[in-house]
Amino acid sequence: MKKHLLLLLMLTFCAAVQAQTRVTIFGDSYSTYEGVIPSHYEPWYAPEDSRYHCKTNDVKLVEHTWWHQLINRMGWVLEKNDSWSGSTVGYFGYGSENYKYRSFNTRVGDLGEPDVILCLAGTNDSWTNEKVGNYKYANWDDNDLWYFRPAMARLMSTMKQNYPNARIYFILNTELREEINESVHTVCRHYGIPCIDLHDIDKQEGHPSRKGMTAICEQVMQAIK
Repeated sequence: MKKHLLLLLMLTFCAAVQAQTRVTIFGDSYSTYEGVIPSHYEPWYAPEDSRYHCKTNDVKLVEHTWWHQLINRMGWVLEKNDSWSGSTVGYFGYGSENYKYRSFNTRVGDLGEPDVILCLAGTNDSWTNEKVGNYKYANWDDNDLWYFRPAMARLMSTMKQNYPNARIYFILNTELREEINESVHTVCRHYGIPCIDLHDIDKQEGHPSRKGMTAICEQVMQAIK
């Protein structure tokens, strides 16, 4: 009898673990933390003893980040954090450099096997003054991906194609160029992907503070629920 009970408990535990929602965080500097993202990616948030640590931002621990708070509060497990500081949706980077190697469109094929994808993107595209171009929903080439609208469309299309069983949410930062905001809303509507518009996010050095991180967590959680 005891053996049967033990086996039942073990099977119940295994089923509970397997049933946990797996989430992939797909982002830029706002979602980084050194030691959690792939080792060749550049973080922005980092421990105090790291060369990446920003002394004028009060986010000190991975537990302070918006995504870590959200995962804990939702009872999820992290499938992967694929976030790279400075990354853009398109290929147009800072100083007009080619950011193809770190762009969301280049990284989109390696997000694991998530049940949920939370994509916080577009900030650097706004900050680099990348041109938005024209809306284009098929047959993209490399030239198209230097412009935000076709690059955004290709990204959403690829995510839906590569991860058909995942729930995908796009998270839109505050204080971006209006044409970026408009483009995100238009493309998300086209693909039926919910867009979570952030608001009132406290920032230090242009990046969420601890207060801002908690606000992002709460706003995303409220939108998903």
